[in-house]
Amino acid sequence: MEKPFLKSLCLRVIYRGICRPILKFFVGIQYPDCSFLKDEKQFVIISNHNSHLDTLSLLTAIPSDILWKVRPVAAADYFGNTSLKAKFSNFFINTLLINRRPKKDDVANKNNAMDKMLEAIDEGYSLILFPEGSRGEPEQMSKMKSGIARLLAQRPGLKYVPVFMTGMGTSLPKGGVVPLPYNATLHFDKPTLPDSDDSYAIMEQIEKHYAEMSEKYGIKEDDDDD
Repeated sequence: MEKPFLKSLCLRVIYRGICRPILKFFVGIQYPDCSFLKDEKQFVIISNHNSHLDTLSLLTAIPSDILWKVRPVAAADYFGNTSLKAKFSNFFINTLLINRRPKKDDVANKNNAMDKMLEAIDEGYSLILFPEGSRGEPEQMSKMKSGIARLLAQRPGLKYVPVFMTGMGTSLPKGGVVPLPYNATLHFDKPTLPDSDDSYAIMEQIEKHYAEMSEKYGIKEDDDDD
């Protein structure tokens, strides 16, 4: 996969040169050392989801020289509902736009979410996914959907990188407008290879992984399965 020079430079300037200092010094995000990601050929970052700033925070944590090949999975009906918005999202956020409610033609033409993610993986990209599917209540983690497990089951050897974000729910939560100063931390765990190629077993492994991180970092888990 050939590195797109202009896009790579643009992403490096935006996220590491501009956004990271703003989030760090004015919003209060604490960043870990994520240089270990450069040693991985490919990965899928998975994270809890409480704030409009979550994707931006993850992108600003990724080493600048691999930013161009890490694609956040995003809803096409929100980030790509016009052709201009889709082009903007693709170039400046590097999004992989998916249809959350695919039509019959999308499924028949392999244009559904899973096929698009598998295609991106096969092209050499890494992904950012929020297994909860949407922003939950501040400082609570909702039940994760099984898409990540099915993705990993179909691409044996692909590692997932669990991230636990604490404090993010106090700034730009669901329904929020203005980001307020706060202290938040991005907790990256090591890249992990699934112990099985069965999607149910993989899902159990991920849920156990997050239960351990939840206990360690003190975030609440939502017991409601709905």
